[in-house]
Amino acid sequence: MNQIRRPLDVAILEALAYSDIFDYPLSLDELHRYLPVPASRADLAPALANLRGRVAERDGYYFLSNRDEIVDIRQARAAASAKPFARAMQIGRILGRLPFVRMVGLTGSLATLNLSKNPDLDFMLVASRERVWTARALSLLVGRWARLLGNTLCPNLIISETALEWPLRDLYSARELCQMIPVAGMDVYHRLRVANSWTSEFLPNAIEPPVIVLPEVALLEVSQTSEVWGARLLRGKLGDRLELWEMNRKVARLSSQPGFGEETVFNAEVCQGNFHHHRKWTREAYEERLADLGIVELNSFLIQPSLTSRHCERLLRSNPLHSQQIASSGRAPSSQ
Repeated sequence: MNQIRRPLDVAILEALAYSDIFDYPLSLDELHRYLPVPASRADLAPALANLRGRVAERDGYYFLSNRDEIVDIRQARAAASAKPFARAMQIGRILGRLPFVRMVGLTGSLATLNLSKNPDLDFMLVASRERVWTARALSLLVGRWARLLGNTLCPNLIISETALEWPLRDLYSARELCQMIPVAGMDVYHRLRVANSWTSEFLPNAIEPPVIVLPEVALLEVSQTSEVWGARLLRGKLGDRLELWEMNRKVARLSSQPGFGEETVFNAEVCQGNFHHHRKWTREAYEERLADLGIVELNSFLIQPSLTSRHCERLLRSNPLHSQQIASSGRAPSSQ
C-alpha cells in the first residue's frame, strides 16, 4: 500500500480515536509513535494548537475533548499494572528458557500498563521449526505454576520461526505488533519486525520497541539445564510424533470451542486462539469514533493482501479447517 499522507491534524485525531477505545490517553511520545503518517515530534506542537477544542491535554496526556476522565483511568490502571507487569517479565523469562521457545513477547493490555480487570498475562511465542504445539504444551505447564501465584498465563499466539510474516495486514495487527514488549529472544524479535516491515505503512514512526517506564524488575535466575535436556529428548522422530499427536488432539478440541472462526488459526505453523473477536469489535469501535469526529477513513483499518499464492496454498493445506472459510471470504485468517 502506498502511504497516504493526510493532514497531521487528522492523523492526530485518528491516533487518539484508536487509543480512546481502550480509555488510554497518550503521552506526546506515544502520540508521535502511533501517528498514521510520518512526522517529527516538532511537528506536533503546531498541529495540536490547531486542534484546541477537539483535543485536550492533562498531566502530559492527550485525548479527545470531553474525555478527560480517561487520564484518571490510565493512571489508576498503570498503578494496578506495575506488580503484574513485573511478574510477567519474570514468567516471560522462564518461558524463554523452555525447549523450542525462540522468542517471548508480552502482549495485550498489560504491555501498555492498562489492565482493566483480571491480570491475565498475555504472551506471543515464537517456536522452533515444527515444534509449535510442543512449545505450547510446555508453556501451559508454566501456566499451572503461574496460577498458584494468582496469575493466568495466556499464550494466545504461538508461531513457528518459519512463519514470522503476518498473513493479515491491518491497523489492528500493526498496533498489536508495535505495542508488544519483547521479553526474551531479541534476535528473533528483530527478525519478526523485519519480516513485518509493512507495519510502517500504518505506523511509520513506530520503528523501535516500545519503552515502558517502571522501576527495574528483579529477574529470576533461570537454569538452562531443562532447556538443553528437554530439547535433546524431544528432537528427532520421537519429538516429531509427539508434536503431531499434540497438534491433532488440540486442534480437534480448540476448533469445537465457542467463538471459533475468522480470528482463530490452528495449524502446524500457527496457534492463535482469539475466541473473543477482538479485531472485529476494535474495528467497529474505531469506525464509530471516526464517524463522530466527521472523519471518513477508508484506509486506516484496511485489510491488505499480503500472501503470495504459494504461501496461501501452503496455509490452506496445513489448516484444512479454514479452507472453506477462506475460500468463501476471500481473506486469509487473522494473526492477532
